[in-house]
Amino acid sequence: MTMRTVPLRRVPGDSIVHRLWAGTKLVVVLALGVLTWVLPSWPALGLVAAIVVITALIAGIPLGAIPRPPWWFWGLIAIGAAMNSTVAGWAGLIVFLRATALGLILVASSVLVIWTTPMAEIAPALAKLMSPLRKLRLPVDEWAVAIALCLRGLPLLIEEMRILRAVHRLRPKAPPDADHPSAQMGVIDMIVSAMSSALRRSSEMAEAITARGGTGRLTAYESRPGRLDAVILTVVFLGCVAAVITTIML
Repeated sequence: MTMRTVPLRRVPGDSIVHRLWAGTKLVVVLALGVLTWVLPSWPALGLVAAIVVITALIAGIPLGAIPRPPWWFWGLIAIGAAMNSTVAGWAGLIVFLRATALGLILVASSVLVIWTTPMAEIAPALAKLMSPLRKLRLPVDEWAVAIALCLRGLPLLIEEMRILRAVHRLRPKAPPDADHPSAQMGVIDMIVSAMSSALRRSSEMAEAITARGGTGRLTAYESRPGRLDAVILTVVFLGCVAAVITTIML
């Protein structure tokens, strides 16, 4: 029983979420992440979880895209909960569950952005958001391109690991008397193979980008927020303020 792979690619659609500016989605994820990090309370976590669920429903994310963790994933969470409750009591269990929920919610919100945003819009949005840093003579365009290429290369790396794992399963088992290291393929060998493939892909991608005019064209696409983005940012800001006030009052 293995964890089903999350399709880290854009889910087609024409919903409000898909029409939002990529920078708006990044700002919302950043704001929610800061809120849950600085104020990791149940009202804040509930607000972020509700936003993620409602956004996924509006965007029409299919149920098949939701990953199903294997049994050992929930087993590790249960072991951690038991250890914390034994050592620190009920308070330790609450803190552990809150930290686990925080991690899962942040991962879900980040993946939701990838599901609803074309990769070509990430670099221009990042360059637009970081444009004030240009006054400090910082390489904003280079940072935006590096982040966008990392997001673009992550699905390729995951797919490469899946292929290597499938090939490893199809290989016949080595006889018991085969002590040579090449007779068996361990986790380290798979990681090295994936890194070699990633280096080859990065070299090919660099040549393709150079042939198409360089990295400057990746951030040259003009993108800016609209009225809908202003409304969404206002609603998220008011929700964060409401979560803070609710936490203080409780």
